[in-house]
Amino acid sequence: MTDDTIDEQESLGAAPAVRRLADWDRERLTSLADEHGTPLYVFDPARVRENCRRLQNAFPDAEIQYAAKAHTARRTLETVHDAGLAIECASAGEVVRALDAGVPGSAVTYTAVNPPARDLAVVVDAWEANPDLTITAGAADTIDRLAERGFDGRLRLRVNPGVGAGHHEKVVTGGHPKFGVGLDRAPALAARIDRAFEFAGIHAHAGSGISGDDLADHRELVRRLGELARTLDAEGIPVGTIDVGGGFGVPYRGDAPALDLDAVAEATRAALGEVDATLAIEPGRYVVADAGVLLTRVNTVKETPEMVVAGVDAGMTTLLRPAMYDAYHAVRSLAPEASDRGQVGVTVAGPACETADLLCENRPLPRPALGDLLAIGNAGAYGYEMASTYNSRPRPAEVTVDGDPLRRRESLADVARLDAPEEQKRRGKECDR
Repeated sequence: MTDDTIDEQESLGAAPAVRRLADWDRERLTSLADEHGTPLYVFDPARVRENCRRLQNAFPDAEIQYAAKAHTARRTLETVHDAGLAIECASAGEVVRALDAGVPGSAVTYTAVNPPARDLAVVVDAWEANPDLTITAGAADTIDRLAERGFDGRLRLRVNPGVGAGHHEKVVTGGHPKFGVGLDRAPALAARIDRAFEFAGIHAHAGSGISGDDLADHRELVRRLGELARTLDAEGIPVGTIDVGGGFGVPYRGDAPALDLDAVAEATRAALGEVDATLAIEPGRYVVADAGVLLTRVNTVKETPEMVVAGVDAGMTTLLRPAMYDAYHAVRSLAPEASDRGQVGVTVAGPACETADLLCENRPLPRPALGDLLAIGNAGAYGYEMASTYNSRPRPAEVTVDGDPLRRRESLADVARLDAPEEQKRRGKECDR
């Protein structure tokens, strides 16, 4: 180990367990917004490395797979892989992007959830070129369909442990019938996989944004997986890996404590019990959430008897989580004189014609003014990834905190590029007139 490596580890170990919105440099964010426009996602790869190191310190003997769906920018995939994490993919597209980013097949796992035929075709093709790639199947049909396509490689079985948790009912996966096979069916399917494929272990996932009281459900899920592994081992089916999923939560509210990751790791190992298998986890949000902020400008200020409405150029098409999950994201005014303004109840509203298009509602904030720059915290996870072109609004740009481009801003031409050829020709002729 070099002196530089030691210095890096000591620096990462000293990093705070959570990065609050107030920790971002106001002048730097303002400069980026001036240069690149808004709405704008700003991302910090250095913070990603810090979070990866914290996970590795808490789970030193585990296989840590970054859940790519949280943030799929090529730079992010390269960063987490360089930090020593594998990549867990929820779609064929994520598999392709991971491989394109230089991640070897041995560090890529595809978790198939009701996979479309085109996804299976792409992933099996990728496996043929990368035979160490792992697939996780959560249905007997998926196993059949993989066999029909000639796949006989590394295959994990996703089980439904009958217990789940998460920050919102829409992200609780562990007990929902959509995900995995029942524990009672798992031994027979594991035996079938062991005969026809390379049985690579078992998998389950409780949900997303797990913290606090939810940890009891996570522990119960882990305990049931440990029991299943011991049952399979007794039946002569060795379990190489027990993947207990991810979903580790982060504090979105400013007064919420950081997740005690060491305590989570200790509780996970205790719940798993004695097993002759490698523990695997799949953190996504924990790796990238506090590595990103969203910048947006105020374009409309409307006084009402109940509150002040600050209309901004970001909304549910830019950051869907508040509309989708009623999620809380901290909001900070970056106006230079913001601290001198009195606080009022402010609703930050986007430009979509939807009542749900609110980033916060009646929240105490400095009185807004036209042109103010606002920062939205913890936007690194599922921010850009869930952005859409609803209302024909182009998706935003994303840059690193150093100003390096991650994803360019879409144009209106980008939004319309998939129109039918006849329509494109017609519009082209109209433009020529």
